[in-house]
Amino acid sequence: MKENRGSEVKVDCHAGNARRSHHSPEVKKNLTSRLNRIEGQIRGIKGLIDKDTYCDDVITQISAVQSALNSVSKILLEGHLKHCVVERVQEGDEEVVDELLTTIKRLMK
Repeated sequence: MKENRGSEVKVDCHAGNARRSHHSPEVKKNLTSRLNRIEGQIRGIKGLIDKDTYCDDVITQISAVQSALNSVSKILLEGHLKHCVVERVQEGDEEVVDELLTTIKRLMK
């Protein structure tokens, strides 16, 4: 839910029981572009395997995809921290800190 306060727009990431992300059109476009590129890289890796490409070359491409996915995660995590986590802490919901720690642990696997 968005609440307009003059020129400031407040985004409610935790309205009721629905948990939602609210990204600007620019961020959505950036994320979509990155994910489309990653999708292409995955198709390329499948092609390399079909062509019996040298394993080290395939592993290098897999590493590039993992790095690209990590970049997407970093963008999402930054937005989550700056908006949803801050908002929920300000509302007194400290459970969000445990949720965030679980998310960070998952990303660090």
